[in-house]
Amino acid sequence: MSLPSVEIETSANPTHSVIWLHGLGADGNDFAPIVPELVAPAWPALRFVFPHAPVRPVTVNGGMPMRAWYDIVGVDLVSRQDETGMRASSASVEALIARENERGVPTGRILLAGFSQGGAIALSAGLRLADRLAGIIALSTYLPMQDAFATERSTANAATPIFWGHGTGDPIVPLTRGVNSRDLLQSLGYQVSWHTYPMPHSVCSEEVADLRQWMTARLAG
Repeated sequence: MSLPSVEIETSANPTHSVIWLHGLGADGNDFAPIVPELVAPAWPALRFVFPHAPVRPVTVNGGMPMRAWYDIVGVDLVSRQDETGMRASSASVEALIARENERGVPTGRILLAGFSQGGAIALSAGLRLADRLAGIIALSTYLPMQDAFATERSTANAATPIFWGHGTGDPIVPLTRGVNSRDLLQSLGYQVSWHTYPMPHSVCSEEVADLRQWMTARLAG
């Protein structure tokens, strides 16, 4: 069963989809307001899918239940990673992609996006996916489960373009965490379009403009 989602269609009969995963403690409504700011008039008809993560206790927040793609144990983000939660969320993303396929949008016309924790799942799920995506958008995030990544990554998405935006003053996912993940991906041959912005753990208008330009090239197919 697919996760409940907020959906926005830019016009009738969408030919392309964007599946966008929110950050810790937010929900699918968080990034819905970005659509009118992001979408360019020349783009094909798009369906934006903003799923809600399941509610679960989050250790780093005192065990408080909130929407989360996986549990976070330590502020360093990598100690005792919740691999079970990460893999379950990746399976949920695959189900969302399959639902888009059933609605007539092939995987090659789907962009997988995520912010923070959602971006970690977008990278983890997208780069393991057996079918090639149109692209992956990773905002203020990092690549989890790195030890298993080299053996589990999919050849289908080895050349899939990645847009990566990160704030230089991010106190939640430090810039160094993003840089280390980018360097690992580039060492394995991935094409990462890397952008930094003078911002904290957030999104800024300059980033949206850069993302629009990058998406325009991806939505041509």
